[in-house]
Amino acid sequence: MAEYFKNQFSRKSVIPFMAAIILANLTIIIAMARAPAGGYVTPGLKGGPISPDGVPGRRRSSSNRSPAEPLNPVPILPALPDANDMSFYASNDIPHGRVEQVYYKTAGGKEKRMHVYLPPGYETDSEKRYPVLYLNHGGGENDSHWTAANPRSGGYANLILDNLIAAGKARPIIIVMPNTSGVVSGTPPKPGVDDACTREYLMDILPYVDSHYRTRTNRESRALAGLSMGGFVVLNTGLTHLETFGELYVYSSGYWPDQLPAFQENIQPLLSRTNINDDFRMPIYFAAGETDIALLNSQRTLAVFNEHGVRNFWVLSSHSHEWLNWRRYLYQTAQIMFPENRRPGERG
Repeated sequence: MAEYFKNQFSRKSVIPFMAAIILANLTIIIAMARAPAGGYVTPGLKGGPISPDGVPGRRRSSSNRSPAEPLNPVPILPALPDANDMSFYASNDIPHGRVEQVYYKTAGGKEKRMHVYLPPGYETDSEKRYPVLYLNHGGGENDSHWTAANPRSGGYANLILDNLIAAGKARPIIIVMPNTSGVVSGTPPKPGVDDACTREYLMDILPYVDSHYRTRTNRESRALAGLSMGGFVVLNTGLTHLETFGELYVYSSGYWPDQLPAFQENIQPLLSRTNINDDFRMPIYFAAGETDIALLNSQRTLAVFNEHGVRNFWVLSSHSHEWLNWRRYLYQTAQIMFPENRRPGERG
């Protein structure tokens, strides 16, 4: 190695080489002196200031202070079960909750059905109130699929929660599984304009649930999750109404490439807010399988959140766009939902 450098730098070449280094340093010093306040310019790079991560056009912070400590620390995300593991949704000899079918009327007068999971102990402790997970199905499915006992097309959601609660790994919660077929849209809503699914949630589903069950009605006690098409419910309804939902979980979903620019533009004012991370009770969660048809859409949509520094979980699992994965994602996320370290003065 020493011989290599000796051959590369003769006495005749050393002086010009050192002179070039000095000139480059002077150029950088002059450029920094001319840079706008709060940023510096890389010579020869168009686009102005760059950030510490080298992104053109993004200013380096002029403050040396550390970011403010988030209101809710990032939890340790539990590992996914093995793809062949069926024990986490087995019907074990433990206390079980129950699933009931209920009907409500929409503002338009249409009668619709929901499946509702009530945790063990709901019947006996008449004073206790519970946080609520609103769990959404995928395209071509309905409200029955998340609790269906079918390895190929069922979620076993009730058994997953029964086992987690019995093991002390999840809080007792209510799970509401509505039928959103026909109202979900893969088009990102315009600012201030709710789509049909969002209107049904705010005007019909939430009021029914809060008036018929012992729920906690603050945003910190509501989570929204959905698979595939149901992921659009999370993005279109939950993200645009963070005053109503405190936690968002997207399973195998994301906007199609032709809709992504509209999403970026429409969501810009929200995600650019200074304290946007305080609006997420938990980091927003995205997960997809490595052979999932929604993998790229999911990653590209998540990139929009990354661009704005929004805290998030990204989970890449094995397998594809299938219930084998969605059950595992529910198992994983149910363990971090509704943390006990609630804010001072928080209700419920």
